[in-house]
Amino acid sequence: MLKTRFTETFGIEHPVVQGGMQWVGRAELVAAVANAGALGFMTALTQPTPEDLTKEIARCREMTDKPFGVNLTILPALTPPPYEEYRDAIISSGIKIVETAGQNPQPHLPDFKAAGVKVLHKCTSVRHGLKAQAIGVDGISIDGFECAGHPGEDDVPGLILIPAAASKIEIPMIASGGFGDGRGLAAALALGADGINMGTRFMCTVESPIHEDVKKRMVEMTERDTKLIFRTLHNTARVAKNAVSEEVVSIEAKGNATIDDIRHLVAGQRGKGVYENGDVEHGIWSAGQVLGLINDIPTVDELVSRIVAEAEGIISNRLARCVA
Repeated sequence: MLKTRFTETFGIEHPVVQGGMQWVGRAELVAAVANAGALGFMTALTQPTPEDLTKEIARCREMTDKPFGVNLTILPALTPPPYEEYRDAIISSGIKIVETAGQNPQPHLPDFKAAGVKVLHKCTSVRHGLKAQAIGVDGISIDGFECAGHPGEDDVPGLILIPAAASKIEIPMIASGGFGDGRGLAAALALGADGINMGTRFMCTVESPIHEDVKKRMVEMTERDTKLIFRTLHNTARVAKNAVSEEVVSIEAKGNATIDDIRHLVAGQRGKGVYENGDVEHGIWSAGQVLGLINDIPTVDELVSRIVAEAEGIISNRLARCVA
């Protein structure tokens, strides 16, 4: 068994996390992750209202009696979601672990702390990690350039970012971006992390609530099948390579593109449609470079067990033999 500061602080068996994913982090996946001994995060804003989130949490509890958390991603918007109401729904539902992402979570920390909720904040740079540590979060997830979604604007890959953060961060830290097997978990621990966070890899499991055709396409894809969009808007996002993402990149390459020029292509409902109807060309959908390591569609329990066993074998056998 692998025991780290992260497993001890957050009360889980394995140092493996399924991070929040829009349209994907639903009860059936989160419960499966929890039952496998890892930590799963339901995505709050996937639910249309705070009331729906409360119901989804209850649905998850019908499928597992193990710890799980909720992701609350805080982003700027002309008409922002009622973040405070989602926060209160999380607290009133008795959730004790929250993953925050996006903007500074400080305004929400007093309420979470008063309710005994541990907060894990996603960061894309060492400076952001230090800020999160300073405001009092309980742990951070450090996201390298390989990750799906928003990797920040520094373009620092995990091989550099993880040890750079580990040398300065004093609270538990998990590594995110490019992880999908036991080799990655062993490497993350060697680089100074206390565990790994996976999104894309968990999308391609039996319990993942997305269309089977999307999962099959992910197995076929390689590490070269992602695109970086929103680069010129300084809001870089890594998504799956398809006709839509290539069109977005082409429009941006012409220069002076605005969000209005690509809004019709990147609408969230189009991405949701990909997961629901299985048409991988319908819209933008998130995927990391770890696609190059995905070769099957296992159950969540099979995946977690395989990753942990492989990491343990690497640490206790292969690496041990390297020491003369």
